[in-house]
Amino acid sequence: MQNFYRLLLCASFVAFIALVGFEAGTAVADGPPALMTAADSKAHAANNEGIEHYNQEHFDVALGHFKKAVEADPNSAEAHYNLALALDKTDKHKEAAMEFKKAQDLGKDNPDIQNSKILLGHVKMLKGGM
Repeated sequence: MQNFYRLLLCASFVAFIALVGFEAGTAVADGPPALMTAADSKAHAANNEGIEHYNQEHFDVALGHFKKAVEADPNSAEAHYNLALALDKTDKHKEAAMEFKKAQDLGKDNPDIQNSKILLGHVKMLKGGM
């Protein structure tokens, strides 16, 4: 019985470490997380590559992958949103604002996009004539 409890404790610890490690790797420390595209989207592979680099704060590399994702699926709100995040991180704020606006227009049913503070701030600046 004692071995069972040890095994249970070890399994719980491993699960906790895996969960904490996964959660820590899903968002950049000082910004919102990049969003996944639908698995059947033509943007999916490039978007996933972009997310990996974005989470590692390789913003220039992520930018290239997100551009490819948008080219692969111009109607993907998530791909436009992620491109905007990478543009923002590389100090291309006017371009970021335009991509956030596209994401907002395309992602009417996505609350992560519609309620994004960074998106709303950029779109407001765009309306104000950046």
